[in-house]
Amino acid sequence: MEFEHRPVLLAPTVDALLQPHFGRRGGARAASAQADEADPRLAGIYVDGTFGRGGHTRELLSRLGPQARVVVFDKDPVAIGVARELAAKDARVTVVHDGFATMPQALADLGIGQIDGVMLDLGVSSPQLDDAGRGFSFMREGPLDMRMDTTRGPTVAEWLAQASVDEMREVIADYGEERFAFQIAKTIAVRRATAPLHTTLELAELVAGAVRTREKGQHPATRTFQALRIYINRELEELARALAAALELLAPKGRLAVISFHSLEDRMVKQCIAAAARPSSETMRRMPLREDELPPAIMHALGRVLADDEEVAGNPRSRSAVLRVAERTDAPLPEGGIAAFVPGLMQATAPAKTSTKASTKAQAKTPAKAKIPAPTRGAGKGRR
Repeated sequence: MEFEHRPVLLAPTVDALLQPHFGRRGGARAASAQADEADPRLAGIYVDGTFGRGGHTRELLSRLGPQARVVVFDKDPVAIGVARELAAKDARVTVVHDGFATMPQALADLGIGQIDGVMLDLGVSSPQLDDAGRGFSFMREGPLDMRMDTTRGPTVAEWLAQASVDEMREVIADYGEERFAFQIAKTIAVRRATAPLHTTLELAELVAGAVRTREKGQHPATRTFQALRIYINRELEELARALAAALELLAPKGRLAVISFHSLEDRMVKQCIAAAARPSSETMRRMPLREDELPPAIMHALGRVLADDEEVAGNPRSRSAVLRVAERTDAPLPEGGIAAFVPGLMQATAPAKTSTKASTKAQAKTPAKAKIPAPTRGAGKGRR
């Protein structure tokens, strides 16, 4: 079955990578324009960390020169199939079947030490959401799966079958910002004692019965499904690693462009860019140091872009999309590394913690969970 794929913030994302003056003249959004053919960016090396169905990659390729190279990553076997078809037609494309967190090693294996730009379109794609068989949607009957990569790792159904009430509560509260997390976890535990959960609609109906109040325009299972998807795919942990990789791999004037769809992702990206752009902390500013002794910025923030009314009208899933853009400076990375710039990086690289109540086999499959910053606003609803 074919599913429509409508890339979110398509032109602004590619503009962010290629337009020299993007975000520098009174606004974050620059109008698309034909780049100078002599611009070295057009012969650069770029990474699309979330290929999906290739909308952003194709737009990028249409503007790049014949010497350019684009390395695309994706966990989804279906997306990788599409990417390999594109690579067979365009020699500039290299395909990696893995998550964007593996960027450093994957690029090293390809002999690539620096890149000129990286774009990440986070979250679940429209074809994944629309395919009931993937288990992402609470509106369609399907298996309770939610894995981006269906060839590895536990499904949501498998995890819910063995997780403790405390583990479920913590995941739903932290990753879904759901205030009824405990009630939902208890309801799941009571249900599975008599019959396991197998389908998306079974879980959605169970959650709807446990949520006492409903937010206007939002299904009561929205936050729970978001939380389980983020957790089972280790999305925030992988994002932390990818941001760290971008800081290390981007060449001077190289660009980072990240599209987020909910507050947890966007907060991590925003905090990373802000920290890299202002590495001198308030504590250091109070020390008796001259201005030229403060650590230099390793990134310049180039602003954020939201979907305009026209795009939202044509693609409602773009309504919560936020594109953040930053550019690498020529300052060297600090000797202490870049961990201080990336929220959650230390937890993401820590050994996985497993449940003492689960079986040995289940423990080995359970994803690690990184602690996230305290929420400041509600979880987003949109998808790319």
